[in-house]
Amino acid sequence: MRIQVTRTGGFAGIERRAEVDTSGRPDAAEWQTLAEAALADGRGEPSLGVPDGFHYEITVDGTTVHCADPSLSPAQRTLVSRVLKEGA
Repeated sequence: MRIQVTRTGGFAGIERRAEVDTSGRPDAAEWQTLAEAALADGRGEPSLGVPDGFHYEITVDGTTVHCADPSLSPAQRTLVSRVLKEGA
């Protein structure tokens, strides 16, 4: 499973991207469960969010959803954080 996150917005407006490929990882099932929950909570169109807040685009194996601060679900917040931290 390939998970990509793009974060835009924020005070400085700097874009950040990261990707994790879960193939062959011992925690792949955990990533899959988290990704499925994050997709289920997402929107098909970008949401407005708040001024200077972050906007996120989450893509899992070709399926893309959008979300924005402060309205991320717990699954989205965890997935975004992990991908941006562990991804390349």
